[in-house]
Amino acid sequence: METGFRKWIIVITIITSTIIELIDTTIVNVSINTMSGNLGASLEDTAWVITSYAIANVIIIPMTSFLAEKIGRKQYYIGSILLFTLASAMCGFSDNLWELVAFRFLQGIGGGALLSTSQSILFETFPPKERATASGIFSLGIIIGPSIGPVMGGYIVDNLSWQWIFYVNIPIGIMAALLSYIYLKPTKRSTDGRSIDWLGIFLLTVGVGSLQVVLERGQTDDWFSATYILVLSIISALSIAILIWWELRIPFPVINLRVLKSTTLSISAIMTFVLGFGLFSNVFVFPLFSQRIIGYSAFQTGTMLLPGTLMAAMISPFLGKMLQSGLRPQYLIILGFGLSAAFGYIMSGSNLATGSAYFFIPLIFRGLSAALLIVPLTALAVSELKPAEIPQGAALNNMMRQMGGSFGIALINTYIAHREAANRTALITHVTASDPQTIMRQQSLVQNFMAHGSNYLRAIQQSIGALENIVVRQTFLLSYMDAFLLLAILNACCIPLVIITIKKRKEVKATKVSIPDAH
Repeated sequence: METGFRKWIIVITIITSTIIELIDTTIVNVSINTMSGNLGASLEDTAWVITSYAIANVIIIPMTSFLAEKIGRKQYYIGSILLFTLASAMCGFSDNLWELVAFRFLQGIGGGALLSTSQSILFETFPPKERATASGIFSLGIIIGPSIGPVMGGYIVDNLSWQWIFYVNIPIGIMAALLSYIYLKPTKRSTDGRSIDWLGIFLLTVGVGSLQVVLERGQTDDWFSATYILVLSIISALSIAILIWWELRIPFPVINLRVLKSTTLSISAIMTFVLGFGLFSNVFVFPLFSQRIIGYSAFQTGTMLLPGTLMAAMISPFLGKMLQSGLRPQYLIILGFGLSAAFGYIMSGSNLATGSAYFFIPLIFRGLSAALLIVPLTALAVSELKPAEIPQGAALNNMMRQMGGSFGIALINTYIAHREAANRTALITHVTASDPQTIMRQQSLVQNFMAHGSNYLRAIQQSIGALENIVVRQTFLLSYMDAFLLLAILNACCIPLVIITIKKRKEVKATKVSIPDAH
């Protein structure tokens, strides 16, 4: 526990480290086209820059509790910051694609360790009665990072070069490592002589890594029609099944799955998975919709996300205070899922003439729902765990959020592709030579093209092309609207899960939300 100036320096350091790690999950997305051209690689190959980081993140997060014990938490945390910073620099210096992909993987190994370790340090910094407030503060990084990534990426690519999306991490990382060295309390590594669970590490790496590749690349390569996707799916299923059996069998596993005996943690993990699904899917779908359909730039899209993000950042500490004063987390979670469902439902009513003013309220709902879900879920997940189990519970919860994001992006992307095919089929059945509205629209287009200098035959060809463009835009619009509606339904369906935790006899105490010491 810390007090005064020292406590708030640690808080700023922890939040900064969390934000830069999560910014890097989305900042690269808007730079893929530029990277592809500069590195002379295809868009499909360049997408591995995103995939490699996500794979490394999901592999390392569940191991963080084990590694922090073995190495010493302070040493592990500072080492992770330095690895993230050095890998960021090497990403910027890379002059070919696969070199960049390799350094992005190392960046993800360093960055993924920051999430759960930051959370444990933050909980230890605050006294027990203020740890719900610590949950609110920690959520700032989770909310802000993915949302401002596209804004920063768009601005940097437009005004500097893609390398700077990595270079900006260098001074921040060095400062965070220096402050951590000065202000964090030294921690000893475990000396109990327990053996390292090498088989568990191997199975986790193979199982989760293979699954992440399938999720990231499945839609691009038409899922199981690609042999390597099928093979990796089988490898992933077998490895994860054996991993669960092995980790429950041995006394000192790399992932202590026994903490999932806590019903509250298990249900919280499911809800956190859905939170990750919605949080990352929203940040994925909305920019695509606004740029592909409405015609906004990456920077304009990012600025539309900012008001909701700022609103979430403003209320997060207050939510922690409310939990601390005795408010049950479940009530905030129900409101959060309700607002997230409202966001999807309102967005599903957009059309091609929708302006930025229409998006303001639903995007505010999106930001508020993120805060209302992240803050209480962080507290609720570990509320029934013993002190020694909290780091592992936090790590599993963080992994579920990242996995939810991966599943969300993969499934929403696939769903949109399938809806595009269905919606196009439904639309073109009405665009026929015998349809009166189609005839009238084509005649109007022909007259317009002829008025601008085209001859009759040329105008006919142009009108057909124009009708095709109209069908394509409407197809995309309907498909994205379907995706938003799916997200709304999914969030609404989570509310009964929350009600289950309210009815549990052993629930989070209403008088005080207290998270035990992380040691």
